[in-house]
Amino acid sequence: MTDEVVLLVDVANVMGSRPDGWWRDRLGAATRLLGELASVTDLSVQGESVSVRRILAVVEGKAKGATGPEPVEVIRATADGDSTIVVVAEQIVAEGGIPLVATADRGLRARLPEEALVMGPGTLRQALP
Repeated sequence: MTDEVVLLVDVANVMGSRPDGWWRDRLGAATRLLGELASVTDLSVQGESVSVRRILAVVEGKAKGATGPEPVEVIRATADGDSTIVVVAEQIVAEGGIPLVATADRGLRARLPEEALVMGPGTLRQALP
């Protein structure tokens, strides 16, 4: 399982989980988060350590212009971020991978493929520098 895990980040939701003034500069906050994500290689999910093969980050709205360093792949949502995350998670499963979605959004969690793993923003943030 560990070689096939793809971290899929709901950037808006993870940004919104910390009241650090992100709402004054959504683009800047998203860019900072993307930079922090670049260092993620291993995560603990439900007590199990998993290696992250790829990092995908979905941005939307005023944060759509955010850029990140390699290895973070930025996906710009053409509509709402949640629908984009669902489509990308389904593609990951179709390619034989396991999406690990970082979000607290219950509605989004309910729409994910059953193969998807989920972690909350706080858990992800603990793994960031």
